[in-house]
Amino acid sequence: MKKENKVLKLQAASQETQNFLKQVAGLEKSELLRKLGSTEKGLAPDQIEKNRDAYGANKVTREKKKTLPQRLAEAFINPFTVILFVLAGVSTVTDIILPWRAGDWENFNPVTVCIILTLLLISGCLRFIQEARSGDAAAKLLELITTTCTVIREGKRREVPLQDVVAGDLVFLSTGDMVPADLRILEAKDLFVSQSSLTGESAPQEKVPAVATGSGHKAVTELDNLAFMGTNVISGSATGVVVRTGDKTLFGSLASSMAQEAPETNFTKGVNSVSWVLIRFMMAMVPIVFVVNGMTKGDWVSAFLFAISVAVGLTPEMLPMIVTTCLAKGAVSMSEKKTVVKNLNSIQSFGAMDVLCTDKTGTLTQDKVVLEYHLDAQGQSSQRVLRYAYLNSYFQTGYKNFMDRGIIKKTEEEENADPRLVDLSENYKKVDEIPFDFARRRLSVVVTDPKGRTQMITKGAVEEMLQVCSHVEENHEPLPLTDALRKKICSVADHLNEEGMRVIALARKINPSPVGAFGVKDENGMVLLGYLAFLDPPKDSAAEAIAALKDHGVTTKVLTGDNEKTTRCICRQVGLPVEHILLGSDLDNMDEKTLEGEVERTTVFAKLSPDQKARVVEALQAKGHTVGFMGDGINDAPALKNADIGISVDSAVDIAKESADIILLEKSLMVLEQGIVEGRKTYANMIKYIKMTASSNFGNMFSVLAASALLPFLPMSSLQLIILNLLYEISCIAIPWDNVDEEYLKVPRNWDAGSIGSFMLWLGPTSSVFDWITYLVLYFVICPQFISGGLTFNHIPAGTKIAAGAFAGMDMRQAYTALFQAGWFVESMWTQTLVIHMIRTPKIPFIQSHASATLTMLTTSGIALCTLLPFTGSLGRDLGFLPLPGVYFGFLALVVLAYMLLATSIKKAYIRHYGSLL
Repeated sequence: MKKENKVLKLQAASQETQNFLKQVAGLEKSELLRKLGSTEKGLAPDQIEKNRDAYGANKVTREKKKTLPQRLAEAFINPFTVILFVLAGVSTVTDIILPWRAGDWENFNPVTVCIILTLLLISGCLRFIQEARSGDAAAKLLELITTTCTVIREGKRREVPLQDVVAGDLVFLSTGDMVPADLRILEAKDLFVSQSSLTGESAPQEKVPAVATGSGHKAVTELDNLAFMGTNVISGSATGVVVRTGDKTLFGSLASSMAQEAPETNFTKGVNSVSWVLIRFMMAMVPIVFVVNGMTKGDWVSAFLFAISVAVGLTPEMLPMIVTTCLAKGAVSMSEKKTVVKNLNSIQSFGAMDVLCTDKTGTLTQDKVVLEYHLDAQGQSSQRVLRYAYLNSYFQTGYKNFMDRGIIKKTEEEENADPRLVDLSENYKKVDEIPFDFARRRLSVVVTDPKGRTQMITKGAVEEMLQVCSHVEENHEPLPLTDALRKKICSVADHLNEEGMRVIALARKINPSPVGAFGVKDENGMVLLGYLAFLDPPKDSAAEAIAALKDHGVTTKVLTGDNEKTTRCICRQVGLPVEHILLGSDLDNMDEKTLEGEVERTTVFAKLSPDQKARVVEALQAKGHTVGFMGDGINDAPALKNADIGISVDSAVDIAKESADIILLEKSLMVLEQGIVEGRKTYANMIKYIKMTASSNFGNMFSVLAASALLPFLPMSSLQLIILNLLYEISCIAIPWDNVDEEYLKVPRNWDAGSIGSFMLWLGPTSSVFDWITYLVLYFVICPQFISGGLTFNHIPAGTKIAAGAFAGMDMRQAYTALFQAGWFVESMWTQTLVIHMIRTPKIPFIQSHASATLTMLTTSGIALCTLLPFTGSLGRDLGFLPLPGVYFGFLALVVLAYMLLATSIKKAYIRHYGSLL
């Protein structure tokens, strides 16, 4: 509830900021300055502190940096390690403290505690070292604003640290400056500001000092007399008054939301759910083992110690280390592909992702607007139109925007390719110009050609240009602009707009007014030459990447702040369906339930605010999707934070990179597909280990339970049980490097704790069947034949010694128990380890699917070591083993073969029933 209240307060604060900014945009200059306690000469010294106290400091809230103890705690404490810590604590009491206090050195056994703590130490250190390389969310936020700016106080300009700026300060801006706070522009000269990091719009926006009208119906970022913290001055100069500082700015309201705790990830939920499955099994099994052993053996202390060993046996001790190793290995593999993994847990979420939401500008597109077409009025490609456009763009002295740069670049390329073309910049001379403004939406330049003829060349928005044209050029001849021609021209422009292009028209006029008298009044009676169409093209890898993602079960959706026409065009070019587009205004009229229905069928969302992007992500998550979001602007930060996996690029703004889990250092979107495959490999190997170990351990404990009830001795001592588990776990260390079947990588994979329980119940008892067969053969055949002369354990008189043979002098009952325990120890290792190869793939192991060489080597070595332990003389005796006879291994071969056949049959039946093995 507290978290929900915090989110609501943040949303309310953001809306309050926007309402305030809209209000000040409509105030007259004098009224605004009076309201802020300022003047045209700036703040007086005594007013500075008053305003700081009244309006707040210019500091943006960020997430507190985690202390070393906090980071260590996060590395070493998770649900699995908590289980192991508890077991280590219990074992410390029962195996160390109680025997030590009682002087019972025979039962003094620190091995269990040492093994558990060693595994915990290795796992925690691996995780701590890997995650120490990555920063916390919003850690670099202060670096954005620890700079100076120019303020005017008492009529004098002075440089002050950005955090010293207060509401009411007059700030002077020039090219290259970062806007230090939210400003209302008071004076401006050709001021253009880039808001792409805040809004996603690629084109810079001109800022003017005029009072805004009708501001209530516009987005706050569309108001031309406001400049916002975190945006950059591209060209020109201005003076503005600070109206909002710190957290109360538009930037601050977004940054503050980034400082909140990230929602629980898919990975964390999965780990927690698996932990609870294991805990429930332990809570069920351990008391049963304790009661059964206590009642059948009468020794309740030994029964308790053995129950603790069973708890240790049921717990996959190596799981924290295996999981960390899998994640670290995935991080290393991705780093080789120029991808930085900031949060290890995000790798699994990467593989589980089934919906990728991406911004358009800078992610799907090159964020580099180019001149796509230069057409005459009839819609045919025209070099003449390009060259006239060059004269306008080259000679105008205001801010040369992306269109001007595109025109100049294209013309110079053609001049370099064709020496016959005249160098326009050398042969034409500028006479005068009328700068661009948003009222006319045109820009005119007057030039003289080599013959001394004066021409006015104008470019601007199509509708505004048609208003000042009376003729259309066709075959270098002017034709009257009829209604039919006007309709045709608009049709061509509309078609280009539908293709997502920005279209401007170009016109000229021969011999306008003479120099000195030239003005806006001359922008009439012009001859339309043609059009220029510009496009922010998609990245070369975008279409291929989207297709590859689709092949891997990932649906791509576009969430952008740009307009729907441009977005529609880009989406078509990269292969995304655009039959249905939702706009930000549509989302405002939807409740959460309606939106959840719409997000399933909608691929493209346009003109979205940052909060609306986050809403779409949350709606998809509510429908059960694992959602990735890829973006690079401040406007993408809330969605990056809320997504299961946040992805950004190296050129993104700092707050976007800090909100992301993964950063692409190379702008090829194909890295996404590689990351997804790596994530799925990581998950596959983690779930392999969990399922095979949990089912194998469950089978062993199930066998132990039966043996505890029926055998007059323990089938394996606590120490032997721990050694068996340790050697098995060491064999599993290579699982992170195991091969994964290609078919498994084709679809997203989510944590499914329920499948672990069902898998344990299906496959666990399979090994128990052969354990019970081994019990019978060892108890009734092998041990009597080689130890007691045909007697079973209960028929051997207490204190009887073996008279002859290799075991002469040993207590017959102890030798009987030692040979039995050696036989089950070896059989358990063989079946428990071979199940790794059975469960790692739904295919037939060793034939249709092969484990990695490292895993094969380690499992073979583990089996060999366990098989040799009973033959190691004094070491084997100390562990409670005796050498096994040769006939046992003939029996073992039959058991292993039968087990593999039955396990394969059960595996196939499980797949038919549940649809998947892992």
